[in-house]
Amino acid sequence: MNLKFKSLVLTGIALGLSGCASYNVEQGVDRANRDASGFTQNELNLAKTKEDRDKRLATTNQLLAQPVRQKEAIQLLLANSPAFQALLAQNWAEAASAAQSGRISNPTFAFESVVTGSETELNRFFSFGLLDLITLPQRSAMANYRVEQAQIRMTAEVVDQVTRVRQAWVRAVAAEQSYKYAGQVLASAEASAELAKRMESVGNFNKLTRARHQAFYADAATQLATAKQTAISRKEELVRLLGLDEAQAKQLVLPERLPNLPKTPMSAEDVAKQINQERLDVQQAKAALNAAAKAQGLNKVTSLTDIELSVRRGSVSDTSTSSYSSRRGYEVGVKLPIFDWGDLQRDAMNAQTLAAANQLEATIRAAGSSLRENYAAYRTAYDISRHYRDEVIPLRKVISEENVLRYNGMIIGVFELLADSRDQIGAVISAIAAEQQFWLADAALQATLIGRPTSIGVAAISSTSSNTAAGH
Repeated sequence: MNLKFKSLVLTGIALGLSGCASYNVEQGVDRANRDASGFTQNELNLAKTKEDRDKRLATTNQLLAQPVRQKEAIQLLLANSPAFQALLAQNWAEAASAAQSGRISNPTFAFESVVTGSETELNRFFSFGLLDLITLPQRSAMANYRVEQAQIRMTAEVVDQVTRVRQAWVRAVAAEQSYKYAGQVLASAEASAELAKRMESVGNFNKLTRARHQAFYADAATQLATAKQTAISRKEELVRLLGLDEAQAKQLVLPERLPNLPKTPMSAEDVAKQINQERLDVQQAKAALNAAAKAQGLNKVTSLTDIELSVRRGSVSDTSTSSYSSRRGYEVGVKLPIFDWGDLQRDAMNAQTLAAANQLEATIRAAGSSLRENYAAYRTAYDISRHYRDEVIPLRKVISEENVLRYNGMIIGVFELLADSRDQIGAVISAIAAEQQFWLADAALQATLIGRPTSIGVAAISSTSSNTAAGH
């Protein structure tokens, strides 16, 4: 009997050491780099030492020494953002806690001394949860699924953060461009208003005509102030996402304009080839279902009872008779399901498994729809932006050149020339808005392909040229 108990204890210890779940943060980060290499550029890592933080600071200063393009903005996020580092550390804690849930509880050692007259009894107890030991493989598997969930969640959150930075960079650069052209509109409106004022003073303009030019100038001034505030807000949004401090924010310089449109957009066939068969959202739903299924199987037993096994070894000595004897044995404690049969716990686990199964099905069904929506938004934004680039802007340029010739021939006056200049600038501002919409849609499509759908509708792009009617 003693040999059997020893074998049971040794087996339990071996299982406890070999069957436990674990998590290594470096391996988790490496996996995120593999699964989302297009987003992390294989540069994702967690700074745990001062040396790591100093290296990141040097990288940040190097990136800020030149205009920050979209690629460099992502590198700044990975190297500099404390919030991003907090995300990685929090995931580490979450995954470690998930792995901990799959480990067997530590055994309990108890010592007892009982004195009765001349007799002294010494007992030593070594206790552990027998049900914990029996269900260790199931709990370890369940913990591994939870670790897998935490790993996928970290990769998904990294993709979300990078997508937000990509879109914030696009908005910041576009806002700076629009602010620049809004200044040109104001300059044109100011010249028109001043000229109208002089024309009125010599009797060539009536009060109504002069007031119209002055009103347009006032509107242009308001639009410039709004454009300036928008540019500041968009840049500060990017600063917050990148985690820049005040000194670093002053160093941040953005490119003067958005990148050129690609020569050709991605086709539906190209998109189909790039679809990740193991999308993050589907992986996450599968891991949740597997964890719920394992928990449900384990709960069928643990919700009903619990068993604790104690190995006992003691000795009794009697000083009056100078006798000594040893005792060995075991105790088994079973929790009796008298008041609570665990039926509600089992119902809850059944419901969670059913919910996880339906969530997986819903995720799979929604995946295709979100991809079609984002690809349609991408193509529409590309077509609109290309239309401005290839049709609207060249036509505005031709009109402007012809109006200069007409002005030189004294067919039109200076007011018509100024109004046409404002129309051309308004068309350029609308073209910038179209480019911005395309690059926002591009970032959303890239996130959707990996399994993190980001809805980005097609914004209405209205030309400001209609506001220049006062000049005609």
